[in-house]
Amino acid sequence: MTWKGGVNAFDFAYGVAERCLRNSLPRRWVHVQGVAKRAGLSRSLFSSEDGEVLVAAAMLHDVGYSPGLVNSGFHPLDGALYLQSLGCPERICALVAHHSCAYKEAKLRQLTTELAVWEDEDTDVRDALWWADMTTTPDGYPTNVASRIREIQERYGPTDLVTAFISEAKSELVAAVERTEERLRVAGLGHLAK
Repeated sequence: MTWKGGVNAFDFAYGVAERCLRNSLPRRWVHVQGVAKRAGLSRSLFSSEDGEVLVAAAMLHDVGYSPGLVNSGFHPLDGALYLQSLGCPERICALVAHHSCAYKEAKLRQLTTELAVWEDEDTDVRDALWWADMTTTPDGYPTNVASRIREIQERYGPTDLVTAFISEAKSELVAAVERTEERLRVAGLGHLAK
């Protein structure tokens, strides 16, 4: 899959994420690299095009945290809007907009209408993106979904909206992770399902 100027999807995604996160949010930059690496490990579950889309979306999923892009204050939405402005394929924008059960947080932030511009594709690719994000620590290392959810709750504290969101989203996040890990086991890649 090539984008503007014949650049491949991953090179485009890497360049955008690096510009948005490397200097302003170095820990977030390390996290997205870890998520992209994790997504790449599951790439063989998909067609060539779907695998490229998955890894590009993984690299781009948190660009909306970049201080220069904050508009609504909801990073999946801000990231998707920015990517759309760059001419990024609609599917990548939608995966970024809906990553890791974002619709639940959008509801708490009263941004459901704004998020509805992009459709949640609810596919194995989407599940794999959620799996990669929810099994990667903020420092880019593999983890399990229970530890990741606990880390998010501890990092944000008991009264934060993100803690409320992650508690509401827990069952859907765990289900997406479990579906992906079962696909990995069936494909003989069970060692990735940690």
